[in-house]
Amino acid sequence: MKLTIFGTGYVGLVTGACLAEVGHTVVCMDVDQGKIDKLKAGVIPIWEPGLQPIVERNVAEGRLRFTTDVEEAVKHAEVQFIAVGTPPDEDGSADLQYVLAVAESIARHMPRYRVVVNKSTVPVGTADKVQAKIEQILAERGEAIPFDVVSNPEFLKEGAAVGDFLKPDRIIIGTRSAKAQERMRELYEPFNRNHDRTQFMDVRSAELTKYAANAMLATKISFMNELANMAELLGADIEEVRKGIGADPRIGYHFIYPGCGYGGSCFPKDVQALGRSADQIGYDAPLLKAVEAVNNRQKTTLFTKLARHFGGAEALRGKTIAVWGLAFKPNTDDMREAPSRTLIEALWEAGAKVRAYDPVAMDETRRIYGERLDLALCGNKYSALEGADALAICTEWQQFRAPDFEEMQALLRAKLIIDGRNLYNPDRLTDDGWHYYSIGRSQPQTSSPKEPNESMPKPEALGC
Repeated sequence: MKLTIFGTGYVGLVTGACLAEVGHTVVCMDVDQGKIDKLKAGVIPIWEPGLQPIVERNVAEGRLRFTTDVEEAVKHAEVQFIAVGTPPDEDGSADLQYVLAVAESIARHMPRYRVVVNKSTVPVGTADKVQAKIEQILAERGEAIPFDVVSNPEFLKEGAAVGDFLKPDRIIIGTRSAKAQERMRELYEPFNRNHDRTQFMDVRSAELTKYAANAMLATKISFMNELANMAELLGADIEEVRKGIGADPRIGYHFIYPGCGYGGSCFPKDVQALGRSADQIGYDAPLLKAVEAVNNRQKTTLFTKLARHFGGAEALRGKTIAVWGLAFKPNTDDMREAPSRTLIEALWEAGAKVRAYDPVAMDETRRIYGERLDLALCGNKYSALEGADALAICTEWQQFRAPDFEEMQALLRAKLIIDGRNLYNPDRLTDDGWHYYSIGRSQPQTSSPKEPNESMPKPEALGC
């Protein structure tokens, strides 16, 4: 089939590349000329494992191309995907201006029947707004061209998006149109060879399914973080609790890992947007508000543990803190709503300096924060430790899981780790003289912190 994708961000580019990979002919359209020029030159704007070779292969074989020409994009294909951003508005609701702008563009240029597919994450009722916008523009044109609006939400995990798309666990399609169903079934036929993963439903149910999925996963995370905070006060080990409840098949092990909070482009935005949707229909949804509140509080836990260890936030002035992990999760460079940002900004506010390392998010960090005297972006995980008073771990990258603790001891001024992802054995580190603070597990005594390693002079500058 011929397909058009509006938007070359995370969802649009992965969708376009993967649909081309199974044999469709795809045009990806974006209004950002700079982004399109880079894509034509083979430069991928996001860091996603496996995406680069798929884009390169399908461009070379003629199944995938990029354009800024709206008319060309609309005329290319009967099926038009909307995959543009829906950032939070001032009140937390999803901003639909880009979605509706694409709908208007399609309506102005469509020569005949089109299936308009909402791939963007949008609130319930968005398909109705897209329908109304297209009808309005067609009326202005004096045309009576038939069309259908379909909801086809994405379920892609950053860091595993290519695999999620090519081997989906479900394909949700919202439409009551037999003609649109036929087109969508044909489009996704390559993904249903072994068994049919497609679930057809009405449009509003499909729109709600996306928000419901992300809100459920976010709820599990916040629930475990709430329990972790209780476990610390009760003298329990949340890791043992996690194993105990995860063994129950009704609960399972997915998304019950305690930590320093969730981030990214989906969970924070979608939980907030679903809550605002509840407000708009006059329904009180206290659980959604609690999930968001718990997560916002959890993002402060690493700073709180550091401040408590040193005797208060004011004692952090002049200290240097090493940070491992800047992306909100492994296998991505996405720092949107990342717990690392909450920690780093709190440290700066307290007068501390930061030496940071992330395997792929260094450029994104520079883009966000620019050049600062109180921030050093280091070449590897060990150079970030040089002369630092403590190490804070924000992201569970594989290369952080089994470090050389002897080398770490030689580089740090004090044997102090604040672990937001529970990577290490607390008993082993405590026995070896480390002050090791994790999430929801027994913490070391902090009434008399160990003296810093005076053999390692504190750096005057933060260069790496």
